[in-house]
Amino acid sequence: MDKRFKSFQAFYPFYLEQHQNPWCRACHYLGSTLVIITCLAALYWQNPLYLLLAPCAGYGFAWVGHFVFEQNRPATFTHPFYSLLADWLMYWRWITRQD
Repeated sequence: MDKRFKSFQAFYPFYLEQHQNPWCRACHYLGSTLVIITCLAALYWQNPLYLLLAPCAGYGFAWVGHFVFEQNRPATFTHPFYSLLADWLMYWRWITRQD
């Protein structure tokens, strides 16, 4: 998985290949939803400590999806920025029913 990508457009198809299992994607969607809820809770209760939970929720569920269901290594380990962007694009496409 040590491929080099010159652009996000080149990376995204690779990212989707690493997320073919629907249960893996479900774990990502759950984690991303919990990130949003955690950030909203931090705003509502005016407690920035809640923001420390956001990465745990997002990455925790995503990594479970990879290790348990997809049985591959998360792209976050080798392409952290593109992986973060791709995760939110995949989430957006899911909630807007584009996939």
